[in-house]
Amino acid sequence: MKNLSLIEKTFFLKKTKIFADLDLDQLLAISDKLSQDVYDKKEKVFGINQVANRLYFIAKGSVALYDENGEEKQVLKENEFFGDEGIFNEKPRTYQASCLEDSLILTLSRTNFLTIISECPSVAVTLLQCYAAAFPLRLKVNHEN
Repeated sequence: MKNLSLIEKTFFLKKTKIFADLDLDQLLAISDKLSQDVYDKKEKVFGINQVANRLYFIAKGSVALYDENGEEKQVLKENEFFGDEGIFNEKPRTYQASCLEDSLILTLSRTNFLTIISECPSVAVTLLQCYAAAFPLRLKVNHEN
């Protein structure tokens, strides 16, 4: 599996939810900060209790997330991202990520991601919207007064 060029990484980022609204110049700057890693089928991206200092974007392939009991919790595909909770809480991973097929994963360090947020606050807003969509609030309304 070949690595992506800077332009290919830029167009990839345009397809991701958190960077879709940025202009080409901003995306080029972010693309330049991305690292690329190729993983084999069934290879672990990270494990439980591992330091959480990177955000992961699936350029090619798919990744499964497993809880501490080894139970599959979520399958992610191309253009999706994971590992974002560690960017903010600086705590070790509470789940494991493993590739379901040969995969190309782009990564962004915590430092670079926080710099991007400070320069483009809309990225933080979009990330919060992704969280809200994934974990909708369910409020129990009490109609008795």
